[in-house]
Amino acid sequence: MEIVEQLDQWQAEFESGWLAHWQKTGQFNWDIYPRPANKVGPPGPGIDLTRSQLLLISTAGGYLRHSQPPFDAENPLGDYTIRLFPADTPFEALAYAHTHYDHTAVEADPQVLLPLRHLADLVNEGRIGELAPTVISYSGYQPNVIRIVNELIPQVLEAATAQQAQAALLVPA
Repeated sequence: MEIVEQLDQWQAEFESGWLAHWQKTGQFNWDIYPRPANKVGPPGPGIDLTRSQLLLISTAGGYLRHSQPPFDAENPLGDYTIRLFPADTPFEALAYAHTHYDHTAVEADPQVLLPLRHLADLVNEGRIGELAPTVISYSGYQPNVIRIVNELIPQVLEAATAQQAQAALLVPA
């Protein structure tokens, strides 16, 4: 199964439209951005969360303030790297490098984008088997789907596989 259907067609439209416009003008025109639209969903059985390890994936651009480099939030074409940090990291140890959303809410309550304590409550209530020990974080501003498929997704899959998670919760920024 393809991650993105008709990826070659998407790339041609992206390069001749949105990317060409940005390169020519320096302006982002999201009205002409070709949004991928798969017609077929991923196959497979459902997951019993009460017996599963749940992995949290966040696009908030969170990273460990004192030990990890921030994401390249100023790059107009995005940053396609990930940061991993322990799920029990104190919120005060995190910072957010993502300039494409208003940080007011996440700074007031980090759980709006990193609901780690809420997920821990669900584990304690028996609704989730366990929480994966590590969070996967990346900056959600990534306009190049080719780079998402070829660079970002393999990193996320490798990190998820290493944790042997059976389910994932993606919290977009």
